[in-house]
Amino acid sequence: MIDIIVTEKTNPDTVNIDISSSYEIAKMINNEDLKIAAEISKNLNCIAKAIDIISENFLNGGRLFYFGAGTSGRLGVLDASECPPTYNTPSDMVQGIIAGGDRALRYAIEGAEDSVDMAINDFRSCDININDTVVSISASGNANYVVEILKQAKTKSVKTIALTCNPNAKMAEYADVVICIETGAEAVTGSTRMKAGTAQKMVLNMLTTGAMVKIGKVYKNFMVDVKPTNIKLKDRAQRIVSQISNCTQDKAKSTLEKNGYMVKEAILQIKYKCSFDEAKKLLDENNGILRKVFEKSE
Repeated sequence: MIDIIVTEKTNPDTVNIDISSSYEIAKMINNEDLKIAAEISKNLNCIAKAIDIISENFLNGGRLFYFGAGTSGRLGVLDASECPPTYNTPSDMVQGIIAGGDRALRYAIEGAEDSVDMAINDFRSCDININDTVVSISASGNANYVVEILKQAKTKSVKTIALTCNPNAKMAEYADVVICIETGAEAVTGSTRMKAGTAQKMVLNMLTTGAMVKIGKVYKNFMVDVKPTNIKLKDRAQRIVSQISNCTQDKAKSTLEKNGYMVKEAILQIKYKCSFDEAKKLLDENNGILRKVFEKSE
């Protein structure tokens, strides 16, 4: 008998979904989704190891690359694209690569996940080096594209992380850290955009958020490196500066408007009544970590 990949198995709890009411359909899907966080909690040690690898490589000037096909690839691209506005990172610091290229974000590209050649070309085009981190994302963990990506990374001694939902994933053989979220059979058989996709999204959030916290992009729980690109984010920046520096929001706003909305610098300018250049020097001396500046000034 051929072993069926766990994410392709039939879920006994949803076999009547096609004859259920809309409420019952929603309830069945919700019941399955409730299992995800508990499964992720079983992998916290592995997730923590991955965060440590990524953050250490960031501090050494490295980058983070997500590789995936289909839903997994789209989730990698999504997480990567949210880092610049959230943490004011360079656009190349976290990159999401999807098999089949950008067109695959909107359309299914036939054979993309099975292509070894595509994986080799994508890996080479990224000019990945030993300071970078490679994360392959795949529900089954068996697609040729993601497996080959990890093989290529190992030839360059690059640190690798596999994110999968299959305990028997081929990717595991080539990964320094394996994060396996066993979400089990989907509500609709084989539809891994559901529980598997949700689990992947949650873990990717943890990886980038954890790494950004570790490198000083967060003070307390404030995103002090936010890049204010719209009214909402400018208002958030003003509130962050106001709360941390204990000043009025008007004072925070005027300082931010004068320094080009550089949040950490504005906090120091107000708190220590210093110039922008002096604030920037304090940050540079402390690797951009606001808490270290405060600790040294106490």
